[in-house]
Amino acid sequence: MSLLLRVELPDVPGSLGRLATAIGSAGGDIEALEIVEKRYDGTAVDDVLLETPPGVMPDSIVSACNALDGVRVVWISRYAAGNNLFLDLEVVEELTAAPDVALERLVDMLPVTFRCEWGAWVGPGDEVLRGTEGAPPNVPYSWADKPVHLDAHEGEDLLCAAPLTGKDIVVLGRRGGPEFLQSELARLGHLAALAASIASRD
Repeated sequence: MSLLLRVELPDVPGSLGRLATAIGSAGGDIEALEIVEKRYDGTAVDDVLLETPPGVMPDSIVSACNALDGVRVVWISRYAAGNNLFLDLEVVEELTAAPDVALERLVDMLPVTFRCEWGAWVGPGDEVLRGTEGAPPNVPYSWADKPVHLDAHEGEDLLCAAPLTGKDIVVLGRRGGPEFLQSELARLGHLAALAASIASRD
């Protein structure tokens, strides 16, 4: 079973080694890791993609990690997007390889890049110009001149958005969590601006 673990840990030498040892002792095998955010308080937030054999429960992974000093599991869930993490550099390579469809390719790649359920290109009037599998047919439009969290009602997906082109925006949705971090909002804004720039040059 593929699992995605988001964990907060001390940003000091040896922390990742201790985390890897704890995950291994609980039966998990790390496939990929990405640093999501480094904080001024001396902590970091990492996403860890791992595989577990049959019979290993996610709770045992969480308990092993939380037993480490200064470590806190923020989120754990099944991960169905394959056995790797799609990095921002790979998104940029895809966009520059096909500038005529840069905006469409951006939307298609965002759910895997940000480990969320769906992405959508939305225009004024709640018009979904392009949505990934899992995106709702109607996504409420809210103009954003910078990357922002969008309001979500209880039980609904967590949402964030960034300006894309003209008055259009790109929206990401996560079911249940974790919350989009400020570093993720900044990344979304950079990628959306880059896609718009690449598309405008075509």
